[in-house]
Amino acid sequence: MTAYRSLFLLLAVIGMIGGAPLHAQKGRGLHHRALLVDTHNDCLSAQTLAGRDLSQPLTEGHSDYYRFKKGGVDVQFFSVFTGETARSPLGYYHDAITEIDSLNRLVLRHPEQFNFATSYREVRQRAHRRRVVAMIGVEGGHMIESDLQKLDSLAARGMRYLTLTWNNSTEWATSARDESGAGAVLSKKGLSDFGKAVVRRLNQLGVIVDLSHVGEQTFYDALAITTKPVLLTHSSAWSLCPVFRNAKDEQLLALQKNGGVICVNFYPAFISKNFVAQQRYWSGPGKDSVFALFSKVDTAQAQQQWQLAMAAALDKARPGIADVVDHIDHIVKLIGIDHVGLGADFDGIGFVPRGLEDVSSYPRLTTALLARGYSTSDIKKILGKNVLRVVKANCP
Repeated sequence: MTAYRSLFLLLAVIGMIGGAPLHAQKGRGLHHRALLVDTHNDCLSAQTLAGRDLSQPLTEGHSDYYRFKKGGVDVQFFSVFTGETARSPLGYYHDAITEIDSLNRLVLRHPEQFNFATSYREVRQRAHRRRVVAMIGVEGGHMIESDLQKLDSLAARGMRYLTLTWNNSTEWATSARDESGAGAVLSKKGLSDFGKAVVRRLNQLGVIVDLSHVGEQTFYDALAITTKPVLLTHSSAWSLCPVFRNAKDEQLLALQKNGGVICVNFYPAFISKNFVAQQRYWSGPGKDSVFALFSKVDTAQAQQQWQLAMAAALDKARPGIADVVDHIDHIVKLIGIDHVGLGADFDGIGFVPRGLEDVSSYPRLTTALLARGYSTSDIKKILGKNVLRVVKANCP
């Protein structure tokens, strides 16, 4: 027994070269050899609104060029976004053009750091170099303002996926928030005739249909029409965290038949039931009773104390990398390794999982996947090959 114990200790020491387990070293090497595609990052909005320069090291937000490269991000879909109320009096479409123009300026000013791609061929030619390959995803069909000519224009400017709805429904497509009863009251669910024409037009233009954010009826209506595989660019598994933004098992099985890919969102409220419960406790119907705990001091001070207490409670409830991998596991076990990818939603979320604090932390996820038993070929599919298959099918 003594000899076996000595051997075990020796192996343990060997496995900690440089203070890191061998699988961590293997994970870092594999991660930077693989091609990583992230299908959703909102840093473009922050750049447009706050004037952040993504070419420089930043102390705020989750993203910049140097953190992209440290994290091994090869291809980044930059989300073009505006909310239910347009920022410009000229409307949603103008907001979308403004963000696309800001990305154009970034690439033109820093061609040594960023490059564009609008097709699978261009991705394959330009990825895995010093530059981050930028692709454009438009998050919300309201930005076409029910006008197919504006849809054509956004595609001509480089849009390579369109999320049919954001949280707000349009005249032609209903959102997950509204269909779930958490938002507007609907008279009819799903795609209108115009909405079906939008899906057909996207297929013709080589633009991927993105079904994150859409309601279940819209989801199934779109799958019935599209002739090409779709993406869910930033959603997770409803079975592990039942919130309206996540995909139910029945939806995942339909996605499998379509040949599409769901890209796991890192937002703790889409990953962890416990985090959701804490959110509801502090921000839901019981908010007033929680706030009353701080009411012995003046209102402004009570509000400040309550905000600090809520932030501390939510920070404590944050899930970790293992919880993110649990969602990947669930999807893989249900519909197979060919249908899962990554769409972290960095710079669009207020909280992040422990260990995945920004885009530079992606290698830790690869290490966690190795530790969970995923093979090298499987990890390469999760990191990017699955999404690139969908890109190739839509815009070769």
